[in-house]
Amino acid sequence: MSAALSHLRAAPTAEDRSGGPARAPEDVGALMAEIGVRARAAARVLATAPAAVKQAGLIAAASAIRREAETILAANAEDVAAAKASGMGASMLDRLTLTADRLEATARGVEEIAALADPVGTVTESWERPNGLKLERVRTPLGVVGVIYESRPNVTADAGSLCLKAGNAVILRGGSDSFHSSRAIHAAMVRGLVSAGLPADAIQLVPTRDRAAVGEMLAGLGGNVDVIVPRGGKSLVARVQSEARVPVFAHLEGLVHIYIDKDADLDKAIGIVRNAKLRRTSVCGAAETLLIDRAGSDTLLAPLVTMLLDEGCAVRGDAAVQAVDPRVAAASEEDWRTEYLDAVIAAKLVDGVKDAIDHIETYGSHHTDAVVTENQAVAEAFLAEVDSAIVMHNASTQFADGGEFGFGGEIGIATGRMHARGPVGAEQLTSFKYRVRGTGQIRP
Repeated sequence: MSAALSHLRAAPTAEDRSGGPARAPEDVGALMAEIGVRARAAARVLATAPAAVKQAGLIAAASAIRREAETILAANAEDVAAAKASGMGASMLDRLTLTADRLEATARGVEEIAALADPVGTVTESWERPNGLKLERVRTPLGVVGVIYESRPNVTADAGSLCLKAGNAVILRGGSDSFHSSRAIHAAMVRGLVSAGLPADAIQLVPTRDRAAVGEMLAGLGGNVDVIVPRGGKSLVARVQSEARVPVFAHLEGLVHIYIDKDADLDKAIGIVRNAKLRRTSVCGAAETLLIDRAGSDTLLAPLVTMLLDEGCAVRGDAAVQAVDPRVAAASEEDWRTEYLDAVIAAKLVDGVKDAIDHIETYGSHHTDAVVTENQAVAEAFLAEVDSAIVMHNASTQFADGGEFGFGGEIGIATGRMHARGPVGAEQLTSFKYRVRGTGQIRP
């Protein structure tokens, strides 16, 4: 640790004690600059770290999370208590809360990432030119990844593990709500990594709640951050996309649709809609809008709406949906554009798959959308024409998750069209370079 950083961390600040403003902006700038320098140094080590060493480090990190579960859960209880006192809503509290089962799932997730094939060094293509030059394209780490996230403390483990698996150093800036939880998870992980011979700076957690730290990360920390990944609400992601001076993997929101075609199997549709909306309402893959084919409404509409209402989900619908049950509230134009992240869904009738696709294109966020139908032609039209990062047929949208895709986890779901799209796992956290091997060739 440098003298400058030691000075900054020598004593707890007012912000560290109370969560309020504390460090002067110049102190935060110095702190973040030091973190960036250390991350770059760690990235150089990780870029050539053997796959077995990275795997051993992650397995040790998972063991440390289990070993220190009591400490982590106590830290989380402190965060949850503060969040309840501040009036945090139920949906966000669910994102923040760790249980023994959730923490065990977090540790398992780290182990699953450890077990993945190492993407670094993979040759994706090779060829030989007529002059005898041999070329190959090989996966390389991105370098230093900055992750800015809100309430979910498990992101500390998910993002840290995925970045390290791909040979990247990572700088994590967790939300104020999960400050103590994230610190406890991070401390456990670092102890595991170090025990396997990896640098402690491979995964760094910003040790301040001061929002100036976010601005420093978005500015790139003097060229030491190669990409930013935001995970959080619309306002956070919008700020990152607006202010970042480095590339961003991001989505603004998960405005997820399910279209129920006239040829859908009713039992299948009920099961999929129930799970997609209500399994966990706070995840970005939760369904927010239900579109039902008018041609099948006589058999499909009432059972689906009644199921949702009886399961405790508020329904906001058009005139046809309101006619099903007096508990249905009228939908406004804004409802078609809303990511509720709660037990609320908007519903309307549409005139077939083309109308459903038009609605999704008008109101959707290009995250995840699904069709339920037994008509293969309709399914293929939907899969081909809906321009979302993830499109599904006869499956719950809650499968929109890197772990469920076999990626071991995800750092987020990117809805842009450059480099990474959909769940961003270890492979998507790599770039590539070309290696050219010759025998003395010169260009005429």
